[in-house]
Amino acid sequence: MISLRTRRRAINTFNLTMAVLMTVFGVFWLVWILWTTLRYGIGAIHLSLFTQDTPPPGSSGGGLRNAFVGSLILLGLAVVIGTPIGVLAGTWLAEFAARRKLGALVRFLNDILLSAPSIVIGLFAYSIVVDPSGHFSAFSGGVALALILIPVVVRTTDEMLRLVPGALREAAIALGTPYWKLVMRITWKAAASGILTGVLLGIARISGETAPLLFTALNNQFWSTDLSHPIANLPVVIFQFAMSPYRNWQQMAWAGAFVAIVFILLLSVVSRFILRRAKS
Repeated sequence: MISLRTRRRAINTFNLTMAVLMTVFGVFWLVWILWTTLRYGIGAIHLSLFTQDTPPPGSSGGGLRNAFVGSLILLGLAVVIGTPIGVLAGTWLAEFAARRKLGALVRFLNDILLSAPSIVIGLFAYSIVVDPSGHFSAFSGGVALALILIPVVVRTTDEMLRLVPGALREAAIALGTPYWKLVMRITWKAAASGILTGVLLGIARISGETAPLLFTALNNQFWSTDLSHPIANLPVVIFQFAMSPYRNWQQMAWAGAFVAIVFILLLSVVSRFILRRAKS
C-alpha cells in the first residue's frame, strides 16, 4: 500500500511539473509573437517611417508619422483625463472608504471595469461623445482610452496608499495635521512611485487598443492635430494596413507593430524599475 508521504510527494511532483509545463507553454507563444514581429518588422524600419505620412493605396514609400503623432496625442488626452480621476478615486477608497460597504462595492465595480471588453467601452464613448456631436474626433478617442485607464490607476493608487504604514498617519494626526494635508503631503508622497508605476502600466495597457478607436477617433490618412476631427493613430493604421492587399502597407503594418511592442516593453521595464527602486 502506498504510504501517505509517497502519495504527497507524487502529487507535489505532478503539480510542479504541470506548473512548469504551463509556464513554458505560455512563454513559448509570447516568444513566438515577439520573434515574428521582430522578424517582419525590423526590416521595414527606416527613417522615412518617422518623417513621412501614410501613403495612398498602392503607392510605394511613405511612413507612419501622422499615426505616431496621433497616438501620442490620444495617449496624452487619456492621461490628462484619466489620471486625476483615477488618483482621486483611489485616494477616496484607501483613505476615506477603507472599511465601508460602499468602498467594497466600488472596488468590486472597478475590478469589473478592469476586465470589461474594450469594444464595449468604445461603444459607450461613441454613445456619449460621438453620437451627440455628430462626428468622430480625437477627443472622443481620448475619452475612450481614459475610461480604460481609470480602473488601472484606481486599483494601483488604492493598493499603494494602503501599503503606507499607519504609523505615519498617526504621527501626523498627533501633531495636529489636517487630514487633507496628511493625504497630500505624506501618503501621496510615500506612494508616489507606486502611483506613477500604475499610470505607466495603464499607458502600456491602452497603447495597443484598437476597438475603442474604431468607434471614436477612427483614422485620418493625412496629418492632423485637430482634436475635433478624426485623427490618425497607430493601432487602427496597423489594423487597416495589415488587412490590405498592398505589400507596402503590409510591411508598414509590421513596422508599426514592432514600434508599438518596443514602446510597451519600455514602459513596462521603466515601471518595474521605478517600483523596485521605491521598494528598496
